[in-house]
Amino acid sequence: MSGLTGSGFQTDTDTKVVVNTSNGDHDRFAHYAPKDEITYAIINGTEITALCGKTWVPAHDPVGLTICPPCKQIYGYLNE
Repeated sequence: MSGLTGSGFQTDTDTKVVVNTSNGDHDRFAHYAPKDEITYAIINGTEITALCGKTWVPAHDPVGLTICPPCKQIYGYLNE
């Protein structure tokens, strides 16, 4: 979505992060997702979608894993 501000500058407010998960790197990262959705997915064995778009069924504790860079970036934008 683009638009003109009062000063006449055009701003781009749509940001899309694309993550290539074809090489298996996505399994080496801890991902951000809403806590209640994570809990539900763990209990029911269903898929969840992270902020970066990766979908998975939570199966192990992510402690010790590096945080997914796109998830971290998106989380930062959401909390500004």
